[in-house]
Amino acid sequence: MTTTAGLPREVMGAMDARLSMPYTLTAGAATGVFLAELAQQRIVGTRCSACETIRVPAQDFCGDCGGDAHDLVIVPPSGDLLAWTVTDQGTVALVLLDGTDIPFLHQVVEGDPAALSMGARVTAVWAAEPQGAVMDLMGFALAPSEPVHAVEEAGETATPIEQLNYQMVLDYQHAYGHFYGSLFDGIKNDRRIRGVRCPSCRNVLVPPRAYCEACFVRTGDWVDVPDTGVLQACSVVHIEFIGQRVPPPYVYAEIVLDGTSTRLIHTVGGLSAEALRSGSVHPGSRVQAVWSDRRTGSLSDIDFFKVIDGPADE
Repeated sequence: MTTTAGLPREVMGAMDARLSMPYTLTAGAATGVFLAELAQQRIVGTRCSACETIRVPAQDFCGDCGGDAHDLVIVPPSGDLLAWTVTDQGTVALVLLDGTDIPFLHQVVEGDPAALSMGARVTAVWAAEPQGAVMDLMGFALAPSEPVHAVEEAGETATPIEQLNYQMVLDYQHAYGHFYGSLFDGIKNDRRIRGVRCPSCRNVLVPPRAYCEACFVRTGDWVDVPDTGVLQACSVVHIEFIGQRVPPPYVYAEIVLDGTSTRLIHTVGGLSAEALRSGSVHPGSRVQAVWSDRRTGSLSDIDFFKVIDGPADE
């Protein structure tokens, strides 16, 4: 392990990242009817049996008094514009539909946002091809001459939609900060792993951090750390799951790099199925990083760690 002075020529600032997660939404009985009826261009709300508040979308319980909101009603597709916000992706608005007591959050899809005004009359804009989702009601458009309509009893309604499939996607930037930025700069540009040494206990910490969690003092010197080490703990992963980057089976491991006192989380690869079954990979196994041809400035620049023989570097 070599002590190095100074800082890297560049400190990487942030990483562009994306979370993408499929999940299902159970709509519930009342909201399931609301979604199903949109395909018929009908807006279904509920009237609370206790306080008589009428709201859209239809709900199983009243959000004001907690009473049963089991009386389904057909709400007119028109109302008054109460508030709005213009964004890069459209105009989000609160619309008080005729006969209701609680504003409905949706969007204004037609017309110039500059022409919007408090109390303006709007009417529903429907999708040409319903998909069984809230966007079957695309939104609302200005309709200055639209008269006020009354709420009606729902009568017979469509079979509720019980479940909706969603894909949540979140794009974000993860700020590295000085210490992680320095680590990832060294990995990307020089294929070196950098840590910091605590001036009190002399432990070398990887990933580097501002404070030693054992002594609670500021860390000191930057050091270069070998890409070899020892497995402290490991598990063979056989199950597939969302977001998995490596096809199973593979070894997920805690690795203590030579000369350090902390654990680095990575995978152990290049193993045969027989090696995985036999348990030949175990805590205490010596490993070394296998570097990728990619230079992303992240731990993925190490494809995996391979099992090796030989003593630890001093």
